[in-house]
Parts: sequence; structure tokens; C-alpha cells
Amino acid sequence: MSGDGDDYVYDEASGEWRPASEVAAAAAEAAKSRVRDAAGNVLADGDSVTLIKDLKVKGTSTTLKQGTVIRSIRLTENDEEIDCRYEGIKGLVLRTEFVRKR
Repeated sequence: MSGDGDDYVYDEASGEWRPASEVAAAAAEAAKSRVRDAAGNVLADGDSVTLIKDLKVKGTSTTLKQGTVIRSIRLTENDEEIDCRYEGIKGLVLRTEFVRKR
């Protein structure tokens, strides 16, 4: 163990002693990747998704039909929502329970 002042934690997966800050960063990254679609697939920034249900868009008279493909999604701080763009609709936020990864 070195004397750099950092606390060390035993990582059972690797069988090594690692700096606590490194373990915390890895845990934060794992927590960030927990956004899942309706089928349980992990979603990431830039993925394309398909709607599994007709959805009325609040504030407009538009209805997005089942099977509509939404490209280049962005994850939000809320694990149950994704930010996306679609023709003529700015600031579209979809709930992950209504989409499936392509």
C-alpha cells in the first residue's frame, strides 16, 4: 500500500485493493447505465428506439404512432425518461416504458 493518503477498498471482482475514489467512480458509471427500455434492454446516448404504443404529444395535436422510429436519444437524470427529437417537435421527452431499443 502506498502512502498517498487515499483509502483503499478490496474489490472482490478483481481480487485487488483499489483506491476508494476509483471504486466510487466505477459504481457511479454502473448506476448511470441502468436506463432500460420496456423489454429490459439497456439504453445509451445515441441509440435508436421504436415506440410500442400510440402516444399523444402534449401541447400539440400530433400523435406518434406505434412503430415510429426515434433516432439519437439522449439520457436524462431521470432513469425513466429519455430526451429526443422528432420532426417538428422540440423538447420531446419520452418515458422508457413506451419504447424498445432497435
